[in-house]
Amino acid sequence: MNSPIGVLTIISYFGELCMINFDTKENTLPVMKEKLKFGIPILNVIENDNEEVILKTKHQLSEYFAGKRKTFDVPIITGGTPFQRTVWDELQNIPYGEVVTYKDIAKKIGNEKAVRAVGGANNKNVLPIVIPCHRVIGVNKKLVGYAGGIDAKKKLLKIENCKLFA
Repeated sequence: MNSPIGVLTIISYFGELCMINFDTKENTLPVMKEKLKFGIPILNVIENDNEEVILKTKHQLSEYFAGKRKTFDVPIITGGTPFQRTVWDELQNIPYGEVVTYKDIAKKIGNEKAVRAVGGANNKNVLPIVIPCHRVIGVNKKLVGYAGGIDAKKKLLKIENCKLFA
């Protein structure tokens, strides 16, 4: 799918969205396998433009990029470790257009010292945008770390009229 932040590959697993992948030279099949290794067998994923969940995801992403959608309601499956899933669940509580720090997330999940681990979980997020890891910034209010690149993170936050860019 072409988007304002580049080409996105959308992948499903038995009717559930399991990955949105940035089309960069760093995101090769081995990287995809690494991201999916906990709980989702890579051989069973589907990249089929006609599958309902992929069509629905593309539609909702298009609405999001046009500024008409703030949340997503496609069925998802993430795999991941229990810690990663805890972080990803908390990311989904960050309101549209707002940002929090990695330290904020660590506090919210009850482990204030897990700032680096939260960053690691963000790095393994297989559903960027849908699970809004782009809304997490450094404690110094700088945009750091994003699989699609810092420019993509900045564009997503601008789409959301984030206060950082007001």
